[in-house]
Amino acid sequence: MYDYIVVGAGSAGCVVAARLSEDSKNKVLLLEAGKPDDKQEIRIPVAFSKLFHTEYDWNFTTEPEVATGDRRRYWPRGKTLGGSSSLNAMMYVRGHRTDYDQWQQAGNAGWGYDSVLPLFRKSERFIGGNGDTAFHGGEGPLVVGSQTSPNPMTKAFLAAGESLGLKRLGDINGSSQDGVALTHVNQYRGRRWSAADAFLRPALKRENLTVQTDCLVQGITFEGRRAVGVTYQRGGAVLSERAGRETILCAGAIGSPQILMLSGVGPAAPLSRLGISIVADLPGVGENLQDHLTSGVSYECCKPISLASAESLANLARYLLLGRGPLTSNVGEALAFIRSRAGLSAPDLELIFAPAYFMEHGAANPPGHGFTVGTILLRPESRGSVTLRSRSSEDAPVIRPNYLAARSDLDTLIAGVRYARRLVATEPFAAYRGAEVWPGASVVTDGELAEFVRAKSETLYHPVGTCRMGDDRQAVVDQTLRVRGVDNLRVADASIMPTIIGGHTHAPTVMIGEKAAEMIAG
Repeated sequence: MYDYIVVGAGSAGCVVAARLSEDSKNKVLLLEAGKPDDKQEIRIPVAFSKLFHTEYDWNFTTEPEVATGDRRRYWPRGKTLGGSSSLNAMMYVRGHRTDYDQWQQAGNAGWGYDSVLPLFRKSERFIGGNGDTAFHGGEGPLVVGSQTSPNPMTKAFLAAGESLGLKRLGDINGSSQDGVALTHVNQYRGRRWSAADAFLRPALKRENLTVQTDCLVQGITFEGRRAVGVTYQRGGAVLSERAGRETILCAGAIGSPQILMLSGVGPAAPLSRLGISIVADLPGVGENLQDHLTSGVSYECCKPISLASAESLANLARYLLLGRGPLTSNVGEALAFIRSRAGLSAPDLELIFAPAYFMEHGAANPPGHGFTVGTILLRPESRGSVTLRSRSSEDAPVIRPNYLAARSDLDTLIAGVRYARRLVATEPFAAYRGAEVWPGASVVTDGELAEFVRAKSETLYHPVGTCRMGDDRQAVVDQTLRVRGVDNLRVADASIMPTIIGGHTHAPTVMIGEKAAEMIAG
């Protein structure tokens, strides 16, 4: 028997398992559905999209929805040690102070910005570049730093932002978010530094930590309303393990609600129709799904300096010998946070600059050199859901993001596309700017832009909210992340976010793991 069973070795699960195993009296089991993180493309930053649609990816697909052109949208999620931190663009962007204060104001004491900032600093080892020590840590395991080899066009993007009146920020995770800056990345010596690299790998030497891969959890085992362990598939066999103290779900915004519902914790009526015995009737499980939707503009580049030539032999040698060059690019090399209208308490749009085409996750890139300015809807009003397709853990759940159901979301993205065009039209881009490839110079009116956004927008890979933290009937977990209505079961991952943050979700998910571990240990 183990003291703790952690399900999912992603951005939070690696933290929880590693921190709990720091106490030699705790016997910890970490179960991961995917394989070990041993593929070369995981290490090479610019190659992250080559992991899409592989065995290291859950390869989810959303349901078609009228508001977004009846398209099924591809949702990559990491299925390996490190989870999506082994598959993402390595962008470390915490969000705005008000994001966390809003969580606290919604009834979650201890989750305000001033309370969680020490947890961000605890995780972090900030190296290189500008960084305010009031906001950054220097002793933690998670390496955060500036990029080693930004593209010349990335510098043009920064100058373009300044020409439009944006403040140049030395630290995107510092005291202010409004402005334009280089992206902070999770890299060490030019290579990806995932949650597995930071937290899990150093902990593997501990005898009290067991990590098993290729383990698909079927459900939580209950005795009455008390969680006592899990059942899972491995190598064709169905196995079970018991947890004497707690089971902690860290399977993400899709996996955690799916496992809860398969275990009889969720909305009673639909689960009963599938023949699932109800342990706790929690109608909020799987609801409140939020994600960052992205659109943007792409242009031909007049000079052969984009990431299209990153994989040359010379660049490979530079990368292997020095840990520098375009293979270290995270693609999203710089960003800007802006407000689409006056009166907002925080930016509602993010612009990400990529010195490359990045159309349909990179799958629809035209030949040649280009660049992209992505526009991201930071605070969507629309809410979606994750529901069960069947009683089998092998069947992917039904994902309905409900993108653009709120007209304000569409209007904000249209404003973002227009602003991106203004940026590219500035003098700093003159030497690089070719023809507009996407959506194309002929797409001008609000109606035409709306059609483009509906048809071509994609996920920025940030689903959250489906096991929402709160103190009301729809909340799934309380402020200590305990699942309501049952005992000895917590959720600790991006699914607990009441509202999506105005940044990127890896950083706050690591923080959630840190806070969960402290609460469990305390």
